Amino acid sequence: MWFKNIRAYRLTSPFTLSPEQLGEQLAQRGFEPCAKSQALALGWVPPLGSEDGELVHAAAGRLLVKLKREEKILPSTVVREMLDEKVEEIEAGQGRKVYRKERLNLKDEIVQDCLPRAFSRSSAMYAYIDTRTNWVFVDAASATRAEELLNLLRECIGSFPVLLPQVNNAPVAVMTNWLLHRNLPQDFELGQECELREPGEEGGVVRCRGVDLLSEEVETHLHAGKQVARISLGWDERLQLVLAEDLCLRRLKFADELMKENEDIAEGDEAARLDADFALMTDAIGSLQARVLALFGGEAE
Repeated sequence: MWFKNIRAYRLTSPFTLSPEQLGEQLAQRGFEPCAKSQALALGWVPPLGSEDGELVHAAAGRLLVKLKREEKILPSTVVREMLDEKVEEIEAGQGRKVYRKERLNLKDEIVQDCLPRAFSRSSAMYAYIDTRTNWVFVDAASATRAEELLNLLRECIGSFPVLLPQVNNAPVAVMTNWLLHRNLPQDFELGQECELREPGEEGGVVRCRGVDLLSEEVETHLHAGKQVARISLGWDERLQLVLAEDLCLRRLKFADELMKENEDIAEGDEAARLDADFALMTDAIGSLQARVLALFGGEAE
């Protein structure tokens, strides 16, 4: 349940639904497995405890939800080979050319025919709404996956207005300055990974791993005009992360000391342990989010 990524969204108006009301709304789209001819299934499942638990877990004004995703695995190479065989058969047997529109129709027929026999792959994604601070935190590195969850929330509750956070100082410029002038904030420490990019859509990209980020090699790239688009950091001895220019926090790794704080909870009481871990995690995420915004001059009006 410990988040591996943080993609944060600012609620533009207070979230007023109670946990019970939100749970009732989400129940409209409880998870149901893919039907035989269905390529993708999305739905809500209980975030804590048993399968018949509540769809919303509430603690200290934070509402935790969990989206389950099931998709049929149908390799594109298999579909393409079957399509090529079908097109060749038609062209040879009927002495005519198969054009694009017909190819697309044939492809759809092949996909529908194969779906019932395809394997399924399942995954889950957590998110929580902090009703006290008007933030939504989604455990997703991909913007597309995060939007999938947000869109289903909107479908269930009718309106869910959120925006990506905007800051006063450009993250790329600030992160580049950290390395060029060796002035990383005191509560952060450098990791051994960064991504450097030349300005412009066609600019080159250099990815550094396992290196000293204050080394002459990295400094040379910076003096040549490259800028820091992504950097690995440690924060306050509480967790490690990769901070990106889009303010997404990836590959979170919470400190062992933090994750062990609830070890004294009885092993048999899994629900209590998960609840306590959720409280620890959300406190850390809330503090980190506020600190990250401060690094870049605070939220823009």
